[in-house]
Amino acid sequence: MTNKKYISKEISSSTKLSIDVSKKILESFLDIIKNNAKSKKIKLSHFGSFDFKNTPKRIGRNPKTKESYIIPSMNKLSFKASNKIKKLLN
Repeated sequence: MTNKKYISKEISSSTKLSIDVSKKILESFLDIIKNNAKSKKIKLSHFGSFDFKNTPKRIGRNPKTKESYIIPSMNKLSFKASNKIKKLLN
């Protein structure tokens, strides 16, 4: 499983920066995406784009009890991979 710790180590080994500095770089990058995607679409060439989408209010159902309830509308951060990434994965 890849997590932030693993990514920080990879950044550190490929750039010869300390792990602490690479953690700060990764956290700063993620903060920029989180904060700016709320107001506009963020596009990273040859990687993909991040965008906030609003999901509408809808009816949900507990599969165990079959009880219905309302799921409120939410803002979600969505990612759409670029064609290069899609080709790389397939």
